[in-house]
Amino acid sequence: SAFPKVRFVTLLENGTHVLWAAQMDQYSTNELALAEKVVPALGKDMLCLADRFFPSCKLWQMAAQTGAALLWRTRQNARLDVDRRLADGSYLSRIYASTSDRRHQRNGIVVRAVDYRLDGVPGAEPIYRLITTILEEKLAPAPELAALYHERWEIETALDELKTHLRGAQIVLRSKTPELVRQEFFGLLMAHFAIRGLMHEAALQAGEDPDRLSFLHAVRVVQRKMTRSGAIPPRNKKALAVLHKAVLAEILQDRVVSSRNRLNPRGVKRKMSNYTLRPRGRQPTRR
Repeated sequence: SAFPKVRFVTLLENGTHVLWAAQMDQYSTNELALAEKVVPALGKDMLCLADRFFPSCKLWQMAAQTGAALLWRTRQNARLDVDRRLADGSYLSRIYASTSDRRHQRNGIVVRAVDYRLDGVPGAEPIYRLITTILEEKLAPAPELAALYHERWEIETALDELKTHLRGAQIVLRSKTPELVRQEFFGLLMAHFAIRGLMHEAALQAGEDPDRLSFLHAVRVVQRKMTRSGAIPPRNKKALAVLHKAVLAEILQDRVVSSRNRLNPRGVKRKMSNYTLRPRGRQPTRR
């Protein structure tokens, strides 16, 4: 590519949309390799949601050892034999590191599986399958887990904020060396963290859900106020407090409709090209 690309994996705090524990590397790096560096940041009293691309026996064990509860989607064709059916429709099963372990039924890891469908939703898949470390159905009934997994899509919104709205019209990283690319990437993460932190603080003061505040509006507010902050000496704490209060108040002025229940199929945006597209079925030009 003519422009630098990076591959990164990160965790998201669903309530505040803060991205944290990010790991990045060159674009050819596998996401699972980066995920193995990210999951150690999990801890007790956390619930980790993950897409169906990530479940593997090794990564599952690494994440479970942190003490966090796990609720990960798995592939439809994943083999999950029913060991015991539970009252809420979920069932206990086992996952294995290899087909040899499965064949000999050794070193199996007990999980609880939840299968469900989305009736009446256009474009929904025939079946969705989740696995979790929460084995007691009374602690987390299957319908609640199925509804909760929808929150995983919050990270897609946060990534859109980072890659599109925060960087504005720039579509590529401007740095030309790996060290500067890394510096620029983590600089963007820090800027996103700061803006989301202000939005969370403003939401707490107003008793509002952070989802109801506009990220793009918050970015513009911070951009306008940055020129004023540079003119205030660091020792003038009173003036800085006044400016901070004004920023929070202005962030609260723009509310948006919550996107928690929004449904939108995935699509690939085709960039404009100077060349016409070859029609399907047309034979390549011979020279």
